[in-house]
Amino acid sequence: MAPEIVIAVITAASVLGAAVVAAVPALVSLMRRTRGAVEAEGTATRDALDALGAVLHSRIDDVRDDIDDVREGVARVREWQAGHDAEHLVIGRPRPGD
Repeated sequence: MAPEIVIAVITAASVLGAAVVAAVPALVSLMRRTRGAVEAEGTATRDALDALGAVLHSRIDDVRDDIDDVREGVARVREWQAGHDAEHLVIGRPRPGD
């Protein structure tokens, strides 16, 4: 191998090595800042999800209460309807359609 090529390879390797050595502190600093930002963002996300979960649970409970109210209303109507049908049978007039 020619001495010029060897010198060029050694020069290129030393330039790359110097670039890596110069970039390491900046990279470490960037990783520290990024880690802190990611942890803060993760905490904010968890808090937002907890709040969303609380709202969803509240809405689910509201819907369950509404469904229970509807079921109670339907039960009252059925009771009234059964009593009304019994009244028609007692007075001897069948309801229309019977």
